[in-house]
Amino acid sequence: MKSLFFLQSFSPPIILSFYPLPNHPAPARMRPKNHESMTFRNLATYLSFLCLLSLVACGGPQPEAASTDKGVASTEAPDLMEKEEVVRDVIEHTQEANPEFVAEEKLPVKPVAAAGTEQPTKTTTAPKAPKPAPTTQPAASSSPATAEKPADQSVSSEERTTEVTTAAEPAPQAPTPPDHSAWNALLKQYVSTSGDVNYARLKNQEAALDAYLATLAEATPDKDWGRNASMAYWINAYNAFTVKRILDNWPVKSIMDLDGGKTWDVKWIDLDGKTYSLNQIEHEILRPKYGDPRIHFAVNCAAASCPPLANRAFTASNLNGMLESLTRKFINNGRYNQIEAGAVKVSKIFDWYGSDFGDLRTYLNKYLDDPIAESTEIQFRDYDWSLNN
Repeated sequence: MKSLFFLQSFSPPIILSFYPLPNHPAPARMRPKNHESMTFRNLATYLSFLCLLSLVACGGPQPEAASTDKGVASTEAPDLMEKEEVVRDVIEHTQEANPEFVAEEKLPVKPVAAAGTEQPTKTTTAPKAPKPAPTTQPAASSSPATAEKPADQSVSSEERTTEVTTAAEPAPQAPTPPDHSAWNALLKQYVSTSGDVNYARLKNQEAALDAYLATLAEATPDKDWGRNASMAYWINAYNAFTVKRILDNWPVKSIMDLDGGKTWDVKWIDLDGKTYSLNQIEHEILRPKYGDPRIHFAVNCAAASCPPLANRAFTASNLNGMLESLTRKFINNGRYNQIEAGAVKVSKIFDWYGSDFGDLRTYLNKYLDDPIAESTEIQFRDYDWSLNN
């Protein structure tokens, strides 16, 4: 009945023409005079109405359909179902009214999206975030509101770059003074308390000496080492390289036999990328830089008349004590200096480097057990260049 009411709203005559008739023929007085003509007209009217229904079922031109929201789509679905039901009723009534005519069933096309499903909505593409500096950045936000300004990003990129660079490339540490314990062990084993060196036995341990010299070559003193550590480094270097020079030419009777008596002028000592001679270490570094005359009793030239080689290594902590002790022992040792009443003969060192000691008598009396009288003449002994073994 719902379908009939829907058809009445469009064309009441059509409904009447297709209303089911009784199986028996109507009385003659009730038949129209031109029955065939009326039937043809009714059929034409039905076909026109069927085309109209098809247009309605297809929806016709609907400009607003593309922009409808979910609510409109969901309300149209039931109407389409009702139209589909009406068409089926019309077809059934047509077949009952005229069994010889079979109308083609044309149902309205269902919408692709079922009721309740999400409809595509317009989406806006967020503007691309400005390209940051070539550093590691967090993922850019897709929302324009959260995109950072290019200036801010460049500043933060520089800050992050600085942090990463600082972490990946730490500043190099200043070199530290070497460990002199290896040299100290060799001195204790192969040098007597009087300063005599057993070169023959030490030759068997030359590899250990070479290893120590390699540590000296890694870095020379810098300002961060301090005075004592730097001075100890250069004294140990002078003595160790002098011993190495003897071992390289072993056996030898005197250091004066090497290099025509000028072995101290030969540049063969490699330290931290620079090459030195023994004379450079003593006369260009130790003497002028530190200005301490006690240095002369700490360095050893491998000769019998040289101040004896100490049988322990110099360090920053023992430097001053060793310098003082070695100076006092050397000045009071009759092997090197003869201090007698009315006759004083001292080492030639005091003659060669007199300017380092100032007033010689005053300097000697500072350390002598028996001071030299003012009237006593000071003379100098000959130097013995034979090997200190």
